[in-house]
Amino acid sequence: MAAAADSPQPGASGRRAKGTARLRDRTRRPAHSVRLNEREHALITAAAQSAGMSVAGFLAHAALVAARDRSRTAAAVATEREVLTELFALRRQLGRAGSNLNQAARVLNFGGDAADIKAVLDDVHSAVDKVQQVTDRMTTPGEGRST
Repeated sequence: MAAAADSPQPGASGRRAKGTARLRDRTRRPAHSVRLNEREHALITAAAQSAGMSVAGFLAHAALVAARDRSRTAAAVATEREVLTELFALRRQLGRAGSNLNQAARVLNFGGDAADIKAVLDDVHSAVDKVQQVTDRMTTPGEGRST
């Protein structure tokens, strides 16, 4: 990763214009890289541009903000983990409900009586409702996500 946007550039005198805030000198540290998908990169690039910063400077600033408020950062990460755990549980529930629904349809197709079809359909509806709730939490700004 490149140096932060506000760090001195090689060959610069190190002096700042009169009236600007003096920033702490930053020594050169090993570079770190970040892997982002296209959507994440576009989001970060747009945020950096709107803040008038380079991507590297924006990432450094955001990381320092997160590091300084560890309890809030930990809560955001925990919320994401909880949501992912819930989504995986819902996926299993939908898989079981779908399997039960297929078995009931097979019985009906062969002229049998699927007395438990209402319970199977109730399970499917319950799983769909839970998926909708998690989706709503993930897509509502400030609810259940840290972005």
